[in-house]
Amino acid sequence: MKNNAPLVNFRRLSIPLPWWLVMWIVIPYLLWKTARALARLVPVAGRNWRSLTLTAGGLWLWHQHGWLVLVLVLVAVAGLGGLWWWRWRGSCERFVVLPLLAWWRRLFVYTWHWREALTVCRLAERFDGRLTVPKLLGVRCTFATDEVLLRMPRGQNPDLYHKAAANLAYSFNSRTCRVYPGRRTHPPVRSGRWAPLLRAVDRVRYRDRPRLVWLVFIRRDPLQRTVPAFPVPEEPDFTALPLALREDLETFLLRLLATHLLIVGATRSGKGSVQWSLIRALASGIRSGLVRLWGIDPKGGVELSIGRELFSRYEYADPAPMVDMLEELVGIMRARQARMQGKVRVHAPTLDEPLYVLMVDEMLALVALLLDIELRNRARAALALLLTQGAGLGILVVGSTQDPRKEVVELRDFFPTRVAMRLNEPNQVDLVLGDGARNRGALCDQIPAHPSMRGVGYVVLDDRPEPARVRFSYVTDDEIRAMAQTYAASATPAVEKVPEPRKEPRRHTYRPGRHAAGPLLPDSLATLLDGGESA
Repeated sequence: MKNNAPLVNFRRLSIPLPWWLVMWIVIPYLLWKTARALARLVPVAGRNWRSLTLTAGGLWLWHQHGWLVLVLVLVAVAGLGGLWWWRWRGSCERFVVLPLLAWWRRLFVYTWHWREALTVCRLAERFDGRLTVPKLLGVRCTFATDEVLLRMPRGQNPDLYHKAAANLAYSFNSRTCRVYPGRRTHPPVRSGRWAPLLRAVDRVRYRDRPRLVWLVFIRRDPLQRTVPAFPVPEEPDFTALPLALREDLETFLLRLLATHLLIVGATRSGKGSVQWSLIRALASGIRSGLVRLWGIDPKGGVELSIGRELFSRYEYADPAPMVDMLEELVGIMRARQARMQGKVRVHAPTLDEPLYVLMVDEMLALVALLLDIELRNRARAALALLLTQGAGLGILVVGSTQDPRKEVVELRDFFPTRVAMRLNEPNQVDLVLGDGARNRGALCDQIPAHPSMRGVGYVVLDDRPEPARVRFSYVTDDEIRAMAQTYAASATPAVEKVPEPRKEPRRHTYRPGRHAAGPLLPDSLATLLDGGESA
């Protein structure tokens, strides 16, 4: 008789445990899992406390009083919201409309597709068998943009998001995405009784967060329409001059104090909008004498002559008086430098010491296209002195040009503030705004040449490398004529100059090859070293 018993007896090993030992093992494990789940839900609940509160309140009303009372409450709330919108639209948009829009787009646009979009855009990192996706922290909306705040995983930097900006834009049904690293903002100055407590709060609130990145998605382009001229300020604020409209429907404020401005753009791109918007913002200071506006228009006075009364000095016909004006402004700068020596370091405009603004409509005609070599070298030397020494002394230069590939690019680095309008080639963007500006979003070569898009450009400031897309206001000819009559420049007092030191005759020393090969220094550099005067 065969034995059918298996050779190996497989039986589950069971060790009887007392119930109290099982409870000591299972209950802590379940408590640990519950605590982890609650810890993950607390931040979510904190970010969505408004939604949870409204949902809980609606369920309580329905449970206690029925659906009819709930409907009546919703109708009453809608009626109050409509009244709020009709009477106080600004506050209603700030506290109701835009927060609701941000909640809706965060839930149904970004959170819904976040993991898929950032993984396909290759911004998610895999480590230790787990996929780490940048964390969505918040969404803030305007009527034109969505501002999405995220935290980068460890091992990433904002350059990766600059490169993936186009892919991110189309992933969330937008055409443009701009990337702004979370830069550190300085806390306000606190004083008073609660100052120590407020400063302690500011240390946490304004701490540096290098891993935060803002993604700004443009839902609609508000710069397709012409921006009307801004009202003339009663008194110009040189740290915040209203010139243009930004993509987020906010006013672009230019800081002109202690800086120079360079405007570059192709023909018919709207450079005149920048110039006249700036003049309009300074008009009240021009009338009071706080600002002295000087103008050079080498194109025969086509652009600036319509507002001739606004300029204290104006040249447009002969290059020689233009160069003399530059050298006269250098003399004013030296005189002011002598008065400020040992007293103050940065000039503050007053009626006795006004702010001088030199507006050159076409710099290329002065520094590259003059046939007279001596005049050209004098102009370049004078401009170089004004650009390197005049900003802190209240002598500012606003220059414009059409072609950034000529000799004017040599002076580009002396302009802390630069504006690039429509350009013809992609490589010109970096020539004007600096290396890498196009990769950071300054698509000047993609601005349409249509007349309806004149005045659109990108601005790069000295304290922020990311370009800002703006549209400068359009000042009509009638508005310029009215402004010239109302805010005409006051009489210019006599200019006091510093006496030039007496120069000793040069000693002629023998240098090998000097007379055979000409001067050792170029004319422009020799003129610059001699203080702006011809040898």
